[in-house]
Amino acid sequence: MKDYTKEEMIQIYKNRRSKLADYLRKNEIGACVFIDSEEHRDPNIAYYTNQPSDAVLIIFSDAYTVLIAWDENLAKQNACYDRLVPYSRYKNNKLEATKALLNVCYTHGENAKVELPPYLTYPTYLKFIDCLANYDCRCKEDGAHKFAVECRQIKDEYEIACTKEAARIGDLIIDEIEELLKQDKIKTESDVALLIEKKLRENGCQRTGFDTLAAGPARSFAIHAFPGYTDGEWPAQGLSILDFGVVYNGYTSDTTVTVAKGPLSPEQEKQLDLVQKAYDESLALYLPGHKIVDAAKKTDSVFAKEKRKMPHTLGHAIGLEIHESPRVSSRATSDLVFKPGMILTCEPGLYDMEIGGCRLENDVLITENGHEVITHSRIIRL
Repeated sequence: MKDYTKEEMIQIYKNRRSKLADYLRKNEIGACVFIDSEEHRDPNIAYYTNQPSDAVLIIFSDAYTVLIAWDENLAKQNACYDRLVPYSRYKNNKLEATKALLNVCYTHGENAKVELPPYLTYPTYLKFIDCLANYDCRCKEDGAHKFAVECRQIKDEYEIACTKEAARIGDLIIDEIEELLKQDKIKTESDVALLIEKKLRENGCQRTGFDTLAAGPARSFAIHAFPGYTDGEWPAQGLSILDFGVVYNGYTSDTTVTVAKGPLSPEQEKQLDLVQKAYDESLALYLPGHKIVDAAKKTDSVFAKEKRKMPHTLGHAIGLEIHESPRVSSRATSDLVFKPGMILTCEPGLYDMEIGGCRLENDVLITENGHEVITHSRIIRL
């Protein structure tokens, strides 16, 4: 992908924060607080600053941004902000840190209204109220934090580039896995899972997007096998599943490969055909302006004709988190539509205790005129 200069990165994050500041001014809010800690991870801090974790972030209505970082050195190297303060200055106390920086920087907010994160526990919220007695504290489910999540639905140029790079590297790994399978060099679930860990780092990725799921025929009936992988045979005769994602610059891919090792029963062949048919027909509806619910209902109808039912949604958005909004679900409201810049999975699947499981999943970028499938997962036959 393109190499972005430091100046370009600073501008990318400024543009994102400017949108939030516009929202704050329109809604007469002086400042918004985000908190990322072991108690609750908030990817919005990474979205607005490129600080990966463990920080308090205050964005004022004039877009002035204060980052209170646990790892000051990491923030100096990577993050984009107007003011950086070490968390240790306030003994790693989020209440005192928030109070101090609001007091110091209060002129950057148009008023004393402060929006706190909706994920605070009620006892913690009350502590904030007591600590910030001079401020008009708000805590709303449909406020600035929801606005931030909605902004993340539509990826900017940089986010699309990062996700495409994650997708490219994931494809390289799938191709290598298929070649090793043909050479009979992968024997167990652990073999393939640990191969992914090694290869993603060799190609500049940071981690897997989630715990890799590798399930041989004895375990592939589970939507998400538990544990994620064992030393069990993979693949073996029947249907095996591999579900994994790789993270590049914070952005994850998400793919699922089904490995069908013959000879297969007629029921297994039929299940493979059904999943492929559902995938093809539903993917065709991933179009800008089209209702998301229609794509999900298309998969439901394909399976219903054969008296089968999928036990999960058809897909979900991806980004800084593996599961982001919107969901591609038959329960989605009719006003929810695909929009250019969204990146979502299409992942129909069927599971049976006797037959085993089959899921086919790829990542899809919605474009101005249609869609682009940016990963190339498939059903691999051996």
